[in-house]
Amino acid sequence: MANAPWAEIREQFQAALALSRVELHKNPEKEPYKSKYGARALLEEVKALLGPAPEDEDERPQAEDGLGAGDHALGLPAEVVEAEGPIAQGAVRLAVIEFHLGVNHIDTEELSAGEEHLVKCLRLLRKYRLSHDCVSLYIQAQNNLGILWSEREEIETAQAYLESSEALYKQYMKEIGSPPLDPTEHFLPEEEKLTEQERSKRFEKVYTHNLYYLAQVYQHMEMFEKAAHYCHSTLKRQLEHNAYHPMEWAINAATLSQFYINKLCFMEARHCLSAANVIFGQTGKISTTEDTTEAEGEVPELYHQRKGEIARCWIKYCLTLMQNAQLSMQDNIGELDLDKQNELRALRKKELDEEESVRKKAVQFGTGELCDAISAVEEKVTYLRPLDFEEARELFLLGQHYVFEAKEFFQIDGYVTDHIEVVQDHSALFKVLAFFETDMERRCKMHKRRIAMLEPLIVDLNPQYYLLVNRQIQFEIAHAYYDMMDLKVAIADKLRDPDSHIVKKINNLNKSALKYYQLFLDSLRDPNKVFPEHIGEDVLRPAMLAKFRVARLYGKIITADPKKELENLATSLEHYKFIVDYCEKHPEAAREIEVELELSKEMVSLLPTKMERFRTKMALT
Repeated sequence: MANAPWAEIREQFQAALALSRVELHKNPEKEPYKSKYGARALLEEVKALLGPAPEDEDERPQAEDGLGAGDHALGLPAEVVEAEGPIAQGAVRLAVIEFHLGVNHIDTEELSAGEEHLVKCLRLLRKYRLSHDCVSLYIQAQNNLGILWSEREEIETAQAYLESSEALYKQYMKEIGSPPLDPTEHFLPEEEKLTEQERSKRFEKVYTHNLYYLAQVYQHMEMFEKAAHYCHSTLKRQLEHNAYHPMEWAINAATLSQFYINKLCFMEARHCLSAANVIFGQTGKISTTEDTTEAEGEVPELYHQRKGEIARCWIKYCLTLMQNAQLSMQDNIGELDLDKQNELRALRKKELDEEESVRKKAVQFGTGELCDAISAVEEKVTYLRPLDFEEARELFLLGQHYVFEAKEFFQIDGYVTDHIEVVQDHSALFKVLAFFETDMERRCKMHKRRIAMLEPLIVDLNPQYYLLVNRQIQFEIAHAYYDMMDLKVAIADKLRDPDSHIVKKINNLNKSALKYYQLFLDSLRDPNKVFPEHIGEDVLRPAMLAKFRVARLYGKIITADPKKELENLATSLEHYKFIVDYCEKHPEAAREIEVELELSKEMVSLLPTKMERFRTKMALT
């Protein structure tokens, strides 16, 4: 070590740390990194005062050090070597400076220089990485290299560093266990060293960050199960150590719920969303910590955006739970199957009996009062599939409450796509609720509500810029009219003599459904208005369904004019033939619409005979 007064070195280091913590927006606009460059200069001065790295044989960097931080990243455990003596102590202090220089360069977007300093830090510490004095610094250096390589999209390299950190933490806790020295303590006088409790808190926070970064890496690698596990563990640890920012924690918990929803793990999803609500309610109410960002209580727009995003996660929860129930209870034409409904009722008792064991296996958030607050939210929401209209209605009303909450922020002006998606979810809630409704008139009214909320959307949308969204909405409106027409026909069939008003209503619904299906099909045409010979995979099934339903709709038009009826049957046959011919030329299409294809073949066979009978009848009259 250079013969500089130790007090002067400590003072320089503390000044560098203070400058490093200055927030960027407090620097001059044209010099956003002024404080970072100032900190860097002081760190370089401290490095010079400390003198060169140790050169004796034992301390010299190993040739294999570098990517993956040496042997440890390859799964080989470290040995406990304490950093004792002046040479070891000098190496550790230099490593602290290299670490801070590395972070400093990363903060100023100089990644290669940052990497170089962090790798130097690891080389200096390699021998002592499992020691009480060095383990925390070593893990933090590896974590930062993991983030750096992740930003370069070199995900496997990032994974190597982060998994090495995780393994080292576990080995240290198993073999030693006492709270290790925090890196800042290497430049503190003995009387200012941290308490065991503070050391433990900081070390656990380092490990929590490690798990958080691993969750992101696994997500990027599409290892979704593993990513969810690490995300859940991170969130749980943040609560345990009271080291979280409520708004950020809540949005992460709500996002995690979507993984569980997709896995149909509704109890776990409900727990994440309930916890998100409770923690989000702390925004602006808890005391500021080093984990609290400036967004807390100071950016109302961000607050309302996050509130809207959490609401959208709740909508997905309600919608998916209802849709899953529908799938479990519908017959082959999409109607309620009473036998399946009764089977699910019989299973309900078993589900309730297993609830406690399922809950015990799940990772729970919070303890004490926080746990009670989360449970209070959970108890108001079912995680079981609804089996009848009343149960479905409870979920529908909850979902609709969150629709209104989401729309407060995601308005059509400024958030077009988000607003439309929320409205589409609202429509979907009505659609699935209609499945549970036994009264056909009330079902019609639900579909009418869907149309009323969807039709205004496409009036304001530019089809050139929002082509896909336009198609989705056109198809959905067409399907709503189609369902309404079927319901009105079913109601008319129960009447002995349907009056002209009912007939007119059925034909009007038919006409509206045809209009929107045709708009959808026309959107597939090229600029010369020619329908494609080969339909894209992304719209193949909707296009075939639209053709099938148009064919069926023409066959359902009620008219007293035989000539008009013959024209309608000819148009119907034309669309059925299109489906059959297309599927013969493109066998992959047949797999998309197996049921509709069989019915189309049948109609192609039957309709010519029916039309011939009509012609004969017309000739006789």
